[in-house]
Amino acid sequence: MSITYQWRGHIENAEVNALHAEAFGTRDTRSSERNWQVLVGEHSLGWVSAREEDALVGFVNVIWDGLVHGWIQDLMVASDSRNHGIGATLVSTAREACRQAGCEWLHVDFGSDLLRFYHQACGFAPTSAGILHLT
Repeated sequence: MSITYQWRGHIENAEVNALHAEAFGTRDTRSSERNWQVLVGEHSLGWVSAREEDALVGFVNVIWDGLVHGWIQDLMVASDSRNHGIGATLVSTAREACRQAGCEWLHVDFGSDLLRFYHQACGFAPTSAGILHLT
């Protein structure tokens, strides 16, 4: 498996929507419901794409406050490409790009099922946080 990683690499809405649907169990929004090119272009410090040949097998978005804080958002790896270090490499690529952009902190929120991945594989330290469901 030869994977290439690219900071701010070209993405197509349909491929990111399909990966999002697979990774998060959401409906497949290939029909253009979510415009990832606009979302990341207007609201993100950047993103990392992971490709095996031409196929998008991983993606992570990095949002930020414009100063020193970045946030990992929408980390996704295709189900048949998991457990090969792609997610951890997406995070490390994003971490380095954030550092180069002048960020001092990189945050991530996750469910308890991902604790081991983010703490052990990616090096995040435990913190206290909160969440408020708005719908």
